[in-house]
Amino acid sequence: MIYIKTKAEIEKMKAAAQVVATMHEALRNFIKPGISTMEINEFCENHIRSKGGIPVQIGYQGFPYATCVSVNDEICHGFPTEYILKDGDLVTVDTVVELDGYMGDSAWSYKVGNVSNEVMDLMKTTKECLYIGIEKAVIGNRIGDIGQAIQEYAEAKGYSVVKEFTGHGIGKDMHEDPLVPHYGKAGRGVRLEEGMVITIEPMINAGEWKSKIDNNGWVARTIDGKLSCQYEHTLAITKDGPEILTIQKDEKEYI
Repeated sequence: MIYIKTKAEIEKMKAAAQVVATMHEALRNFIKPGISTMEINEFCENHIRSKGGIPVQIGYQGFPYATCVSVNDEICHGFPTEYILKDGDLVTVDTVVELDGYMGDSAWSYKVGNVSNEVMDLMKTTKECLYIGIEKAVIGNRIGDIGQAIQEYAEAKGYSVVKEFTGHGIGKDMHEDPLVPHYGKAGRGVRLEEGMVITIEPMINAGEWKSKIDNNGWVARTIDGKLSCQYEHTLAITKDGPEILTIQKDEKEYI
C-alpha cells in the first residue's frame, strides 16, 4: 500500500531528513585517514541523538548499528568495525532517522584523503545518476522512468547498476511501497502522485552489478571485488516538482 502524505506530514519528514543532512555535512570534515568505521558510527549516533532524533536502524531486523558504513567493494549494509580508513578509500555512510514519528533516509559517499581518478569518476557519475533520477520524479511519470534514466546514464559511462537493492517509499515506516529500482523501462511501474515520498539511492559499480552477501547475512559487496558507490536522497513528489528533503548545504559542489 502506498501512503500519500499531507503537507503537514511532509514537513515532519523534512525535519527528520534534515537531521540526516546535517550529519552528512558534519562528516565532510570528520572522515579522514586514520579513523575507524566504528568511530564514524559513533559520531553519527551522537549527532542524531543530539538533535533529538532516533537512529532507527539499531535493532531493525537485527541490524546492530546506527549506520551502515560501506568501504570500497562493499555495496551497502556495511558493518562499522575497527577497520582503519586509509588514504584512497571510498566510504559510504547510510542511516535512517526518526523524529516525531517520521523518517528521513540518506546515504552519502566520501573520499578518504587522496583518491585515484577511478574513485573520483565513480563518485561523480553516481551523484549524477542520483540527480538524473530525481529529475524524473514528477507527477505523472512512472517508477520505470526513474530507473531507465539512471541505468542508461551509468551504463553509457561504463558502469553497472546494482539490481538487488532498490529505493523505496518512506514515512512513518523505514520501508514502504513502492519499490524504486534504479534500472528498468520508461513508462512502466507505479505512477507518481502528489504526496508520495520516496528514496532514490543508486548503487553504481565499477565492474559487474551482481553482489554477494557476507557470512553475517548483511554486508553486500561486489561479486568481482571492484568499487561500489552510492548516493541517496529522500524526496517528496509535489506539484512544483521533486522536493529533496535530505538536501545538504552546497552538496552539488561537494564530493
